[in-house]
Amino acid sequence: MNFLNGITLLLAYQLVGEVTVRLLGLPIPGPVLGMVMLFITLLIRGYTPEPLNNASSALLSHLSLLFVPAGVGMMVHFDRIASEWLPITLALFFSTLITMVVTAAVMHFTSQWLSPKPSSQSAEGGHDE
Repeated sequence: MNFLNGITLLLAYQLVGEVTVRLLGLPIPGPVLGMVMLFITLLIRGYTPEPLNNASSALLSHLSLLFVPAGVGMMVHFDRIASEWLPITLALFFSTLITMVVTAAVMHFTSQWLSPKPSSQSAEGGHDE
């Protein structure tokens, strides 16, 4: 039952994201908005509920199965991929580069934001009492 509750929560956030995107006409995928909403909820709560943790761990353990449809799609559309290899390669290269730069920036600023700031008294040699 724990796993079922976690999957239901994941699907509920996906549904809310999809409905929000369609109602507001946003240019992002609904599941991505749902994932952002879930992330914000988890930040506010400060912890991950056990059912969600169990469901996400189970899904991640079988992540390789999700690559099967992509592999089949590549085989089915091999002629088109072969004829448009340059734009595909450029898109993959630049999207990977942008992702790496944005991830590095987020990690840098997050680590600065989360690192403890020295207090003015401890920097002057004073003691907090």
